[in-house]
Amino acid sequence: MATLGRALNSGGDRPGRQAAFGFIFISAVTSAMSIGIMVPILPNLLKQFTSGDTAVAVEWNVVFATCGGLMSFLAGPVLGLLADRWGRRPVLLICLSGLGLDFLFMAFAPSLAWLFVGRLISGATSGVFSTANAYVADVTTPENRAKAFGWMGAAFNVGFLAGPAIGGLLGQVNLRLPFTAAAALTLANAVYGALILPESLSPERRTPRFVMARANPIGSLKLLRSQEGLAGLAGIYFLNQLAQMVWPGVFVLYTGYRYGWTPGVVGMTMMAGSLMGISVQSFIVGPVIRRYGERGAMIAGICAATAAFIWYGVAPSGLAYWAGMPVSCLAALLLPGLQGLMSHRVSSDEQGQLQGANQSMAGLASVFGPSLFGFSFAWAVRNPSAHMPGLPMLGAALVMALCLLLALRLRLGKAGVV
Repeated sequence: MATLGRALNSGGDRPGRQAAFGFIFISAVTSAMSIGIMVPILPNLLKQFTSGDTAVAVEWNVVFATCGGLMSFLAGPVLGLLADRWGRRPVLLICLSGLGLDFLFMAFAPSLAWLFVGRLISGATSGVFSTANAYVADVTTPENRAKAFGWMGAAFNVGFLAGPAIGGLLGQVNLRLPFTAAAALTLANAVYGALILPESLSPERRTPRFVMARANPIGSLKLLRSQEGLAGLAGIYFLNQLAQMVWPGVFVLYTGYRYGWTPGVVGMTMMAGSLMGISVQSFIVGPVIRRYGERGAMIAGICAATAAFIWYGVAPSGLAYWAGMPVSCLAALLLPGLQGLMSHRVSSDEQGQLQGANQSMAGLASVFGPSLFGFSFAWAVRNPSAHMPGLPMLGAALVMALCLLLALRLRLGKAGVV
């Protein structure tokens, strides 16, 4: 990990910066693992609270995800500006603590109302990965950022490699046990960060003051109009995030309803998908970016995601679904290329604002995505004669097709690399 840090590090201005990327990589892995532990179980916990009614569970999942996304949309600019003003480390610790608290709510909540409170807290502190990306931009050279963002994507997949499988197995013992494990892992990660993680943003590179006018979603979006092509790239980011909402929105309930998958099978499937994603991000992203550039990698990832969603929407069996996973994993090319293109277009003291604006875009996607995919799936469940259980997957494919159209039409001027 130290070798990786030296390869990607920007040189730094004090001892310890050499290992900074390694620290943040491990932090991202453990955070993703804790989230992965929770993913296969939460929809089934909702089903438990709704007497086993799949359609009603989907609708409650929509409500939770939408409200959490709205909180993330509102909090993203604040967290981004705080990270630019006070540094990445304190914001990361706040976000990890909020995530751990949410897991505790899920572990012990006696009712849906308590679960809802936990989701609001999680949404308000959902800046773990956006802050980590700002950290990466601090400690890597501009030419290595896309590669580094690819490693961060690999970190997410490494966490998801084990997390869903652990969650599925623990969930078969007790439905609340995975949340306890996720809370312990996340809070241990926060302690790890408090004791070991160095700050990446030196005082002289920080924003001189916290500007309240920019600490709101509308104000933060002004940054996205500050450089040529940045607004279009943000649109691609939003559409991709919108399509990805199909996974937390319906994946567990969809595969359980259509293919009869248990939490254990769901967890193992997610683990296999993560392993494929790690392979792409570790061995394919770098060569593709060197050969075709960041834009080429982004477009290739969009095409792969579009094709995969179509396949998943029409796959008649679990085996057919699995056959589409090698194509789906190539979608991991999208974000490293996109984030590299975006980070080149802002200055060093605006990287946190950029990631905060991206978090707001992701939060906005979380407001609309769960309704788009959740209600379409609930309709398909309530109208089995229509034979359209894959409707939400096909809807995600349509969103990615719009994303591809925008990417092909986008004009990118020369980036001001700083």
